[in-house]
Amino acid sequence: MIKKIVKLLAGDAKNPLDSEIFHQMTLIAFLAWVGLGADGLSSSAYGPEEAYRALGQQYHHLALYLAIATSLTVFIISASYNQIIEFFPSGGGGYVVASKLLGQGPGLVSGSALVVDYMLTISISVAAGVEALFSIPHWESHKLITEMIILWLMIGMNLRGIKESITTLLPIFLVFVATHLLLIGLGIFVHLANLPMILTATATETSDIVGNKGIFAMLGLLLTAYSMGGGTYTGIEAVSNGLGILREPRVQTGKRTMLYMACSLAFTAGGILLLYMLWDTQVSAGQTMNAVLIDQIFGSWNIGGIAVGKGIAVITLASEGALLFIAAQAGFVDGPNVLATMAVDSWIPHRFANLSNRLVRKNGILVMGIAAWGILYVTQGKIDELVVLYSINVFVTFSLSQLSMCKHWLQVRHQQGDWWSRLAVNGLGLILTVTILISTTIIKFRQGGWLTMLITGGFIVLCIYIRKHYGDTRLALKRLDEMLVDLSIPSTETTVLVPDPAGPTAVLLVNAYSGLGIHAIFSMRKLFKQQNFKNLIFVSVGRIDSAKFKGIEEIENLRAKVEQDLKRYVDLAQRMGYAADFRMSLGIDVPTEIAKLCDEVALKYSDPIYFSAKLIFARENLMNRFLHNQTSMEIQRRLLFQGQQMIVLPIRVL
Repeated sequence: MIKKIVKLLAGDAKNPLDSEIFHQMTLIAFLAWVGLGADGLSSSAYGPEEAYRALGQQYHHLALYLAIATSLTVFIISASYNQIIEFFPSGGGGYVVASKLLGQGPGLVSGSALVVDYMLTISISVAAGVEALFSIPHWESHKLITEMIILWLMIGMNLRGIKESITTLLPIFLVFVATHLLLIGLGIFVHLANLPMILTATATETSDIVGNKGIFAMLGLLLTAYSMGGGTYTGIEAVSNGLGILREPRVQTGKRTMLYMACSLAFTAGGILLLYMLWDTQVSAGQTMNAVLIDQIFGSWNIGGIAVGKGIAVITLASEGALLFIAAQAGFVDGPNVLATMAVDSWIPHRFANLSNRLVRKNGILVMGIAAWGILYVTQGKIDELVVLYSINVFVTFSLSQLSMCKHWLQVRHQQGDWWSRLAVNGLGLILTVTILISTTIIKFRQGGWLTMLITGGFIVLCIYIRKHYGDTRLALKRLDEMLVDLSIPSTETTVLVPDPAGPTAVLLVNAYSGLGIHAIFSMRKLFKQQNFKNLIFVSVGRIDSAKFKGIEEIENLRAKVEQDLKRYVDLAQRMGYAADFRMSLGIDVPTEIAKLCDEVALKYSDPIYFSAKLIFARENLMNRFLHNQTSMEIQRRLLFQGQQMIVLPIRVL
């Protein structure tokens, strides 16, 4: 019953070996704009408001400068990330860029900042979405529980598949775009005749501030407001991080997606800032400024004596809130991507690179969702607290990415003729992002920004510990490889022995050709001398994980590697006097595939005994068990209930 319920909720398994699977799962630019661009576009629900509030009502005409600066910044950062997309077409975003161009240390900082940032992306998107929706009925007491329910629903949707979840949310995105295009267009049109007066008022206000307080005071005020609105630019990096899920050619699809996002975000965020100023929008208790603005513009709108404005206002506000839920998709898409990439580099447990039978990074999705749930619970879903936590990390990654590309263009200046123009784009992006990072850190440090830095620092320390453990284990296994991999064992037979189905058979489950597998052969011979096995069958499954699931070519390379390793095992076994053969397959779930192969072996050979190696540590603890999968024990359990005997050979490592 439980399996049926899980299957109903998660959907049928997908076949990673299907030649059409990559085409079916990848996104065209428009859908990528919805799934990845919604994060940036949704920031118009809270970024402009934070910036406008920092100005204060006394100097609200300065919002004109902020609107221009915001739109320009969006295009500059987007242009700089287009160059990252060109240079890193496989994706990975800020983590890969910093790791490749600046080194492992900066890469770790960038990746850790991204992971925490995406956790906060989910938290603030869900919280801001509920805040926007509840600006209508004022159900304050039900906000937190609603946020929790929506978060768990989104986790379930993403476990079904990225494309499926995006397609489900597409109508909401289209309604948002349509209503906000109408909102901004109508809001500006109504005040079009007053624009000369507004420009004059802005110039007068500027002159007054400069005359009374000095130009540096005005620049300081603008810089503060500009930095407080830094949340507006979060999400721009999402496209470069998620290139792996885009339709080929990925670079062109990514750049087109970035263009859609930049234009929509610059228009929406800049337009809303302008509307705040034009309509002299005031802060209202229990409502977002966007809710107040929407009511100002649509509230009294009548067509033919019918008050349609209230209905349009409700739809607009509801679409804004719902879009914020779509924005959480960036956290559920790119967060697990970053975790998977860091897992391949051994900064975090390798299991985060695994895929579920729906071909999604289930472990990453669950961790991102549970972490976001915890953040919402601790902060009680308060937007002002979440924004403080949110803005710093993304600009750490922005700054490191821009610095990485600046270093690259300087290094290739003698080989690439247009290096100076490309350096100018990333250099300007670096200046803007570092300025916002420093200003935001100073302004928000005492308000709670220190907590973000503490969490990110703690994550970095954990990553260093995990990588050290994997490094020590790898070093110990390397010693086995050095001793055993290149054994010069002369052949004991002049002819190749063919396995006899009726003869005593040992089946050894192996991974790559390594000292660990060879050690298992010798352990089996030593422990079972009297068994006198004649046949030795090697069984291996090539795990299709995030690193391999990038195209048909990568999967075929994996198949060739597994087959090559198994042939080396067979050759070694034959030189040791065994009649040897192998069985292999590729798959997502290694224990399931192994069980299938063992069934095939059992049908051909009489009473085979199965063997598998397991690493044994001098100090066995919870961390060791978590960092190293328990595949051998799971396979042993499955084979036992299939009526087959399997022996786990302990291999001492540390």
